[in-house]
Amino acid sequence: MKIFIEGEGYNIEELEKVFNNSQFYTQHGYLGFIKSVGYYHSFATDELVFMLPKVFMKEEDRTVFGISKHDLIDFINSGSTKHSADYDWIRSISIYFYKSLLEFKNRFPDSELVNYSAAYQLKSTERTMQYSYLDIVLSFINFYKKNKSQILYKHIDAVKNTPKKPKWEKTVRKGNPVLISDNTSVYTQVRNKHKLINTEEELITYFFSIVNNFNEQHSLNIKIDKVYPLIRGKKFEELKRTGLNKLRKIKYRYFSDVLRAMHSLCYIYFSQFDSAKGKVNDDFIVIDHYNIVFEDMVDRLFSEELNDIKGGRVSIKELKYNEDGKIIDHIFDHRSLLDDSDIFYIGDSKYYKSNNEAGKGSRFKQFTYAKNVIQYNIDLLNDNKRYRANIRYRDEITEGYNITPNFFIYGYIDNVNSYEMQDLRPNGEVISSYHFEHRLFDRDTLFVHQYKINFLFVLKAYSSFSTTLIADFRNKVKGTFRDEFIRYFNNVDKCKYKLYRLKDEIPYENFMDQNFRLLNGKCFVTADNVFILAKHVEDRSDDLERLLDHFEVYTIKGPIT
Repeated sequence: MKIFIEGEGYNIEELEKVFNNSQFYTQHGYLGFIKSVGYYHSFATDELVFMLPKVFMKEEDRTVFGISKHDLIDFINSGSTKHSADYDWIRSISIYFYKSLLEFKNRFPDSELVNYSAAYQLKSTERTMQYSYLDIVLSFINFYKKNKSQILYKHIDAVKNTPKKPKWEKTVRKGNPVLISDNTSVYTQVRNKHKLINTEEELITYFFSIVNNFNEQHSLNIKIDKVYPLIRGKKFEELKRTGLNKLRKIKYRYFSDVLRAMHSLCYIYFSQFDSAKGKVNDDFIVIDHYNIVFEDMVDRLFSEELNDIKGGRVSIKELKYNEDGKIIDHIFDHRSLLDDSDIFYIGDSKYYKSNNEAGKGSRFKQFTYAKNVIQYNIDLLNDNKRYRANIRYRDEITEGYNITPNFFIYGYIDNVNSYEMQDLRPNGEVISSYHFEHRLFDRDTLFVHQYKINFLFVLKAYSSFSTTLIADFRNKVKGTFRDEFIRYFNNVDKCKYKLYRLKDEIPYENFMDQNFRLLNGKCFVTADNVFILAKHVEDRSDDLERLLDHFEVYTIKGPIT
């Protein structure tokens, strides 16, 4: 088994030995750069190859496994990926990558980004081939789906042929009883004209138990017909150690093609995956633009479904796909930072190596996305329309604009065995953009927060999480984004703005009319009629200082956590 990293350069001669053609890499001089993500298996070289996303790379030449990309190539040799717990990560990654690519293809059936060959079928017990855990899993699942009707028929046939009218004379004459007491004997085989023992049940039980183990371990959503008893837990662990012996004893019971193929699959599994024979064709499933898959993985977690809204209201699709051709990665409406109204949160997922951050180009585009959404909502307001009644972007009294939350989100890997923890956390400094430096509530004053999230959690959630789990995650993460923005604006050392509220006894409409030029872009009236002033720490206007006598210090409500 060999492991390469997307986007990394390797000696071209080494790549030519591994791949039958160059469709998975591009050549530049003596180096070949991996351009695909996925897995590949060549019958000719009997080499399984994983092409992992660039998020598995850290700075310089180091991978998230703590070794260099060159040491990683042959880090897992042919004898080490059997059942060792030390290499569980490669098994899990294999399954989740496979499922994520299929999930992407199912979500976008017209997309041609995913490139794949026919799935493997293992048919032989020869000892000359090396197969991955992924090959074994896919073969079991494909075999089960293809043959489950025939297996069920065998069960029905076996039940139908259970002896109901035994021939006791023939049973006593030819059978050997078991004495269980002084006066009692039991005949374990009852003679009649039908078949007596379901000799197939033992093999099918082993097969179903293996499929069930795959199903539970990787949430494959396979519906298993419970017509045979399943071996689970500690008994299954024991079966893995003794299964090969058991299979050898029952090998010659089976003559049908289905049962013989089933025996071969179980034999391969119990012999720790080192005996199999497959197709002559190369086997692979890859994608050359994995950044698009990553964007969709994050979007499925964060954003609502992009369905048209009934009743003549505006669809969120119109907000995601801008008229200037720009497409926003993630957009959802959630509670405003200042009051109980709602506003759109705008996100951009960045598919980088672990620990990298967005460059200037990405920052500029993110500000453009936010401006497009603001303008779109203002256009709706001017036409007496809105996406939802509670969406509020502009205050008519102060002509100030609500704060639009923006964020970048990066995938990263700290622990190659961690799939359960989201580990969503701030990453890097808050990025700001403005036309007038001292005007927080100006439409051109924008802030982008940066976050990182466990890539392996996103990978698993994409294809394994139910609608309910995704909804729960989405609600929590929306609260996290809002809380972090509120923390930022409540910290004057970070945001550079000190917030005040106009005292209740002062009529804010007249106050704004009298001081509009001085307060323009610096004030906003919330939905619950709180007049907020944001004074920049470097705004040393004497006139503004005198107005502060009418204000008191204000702290944004929250964060909740």
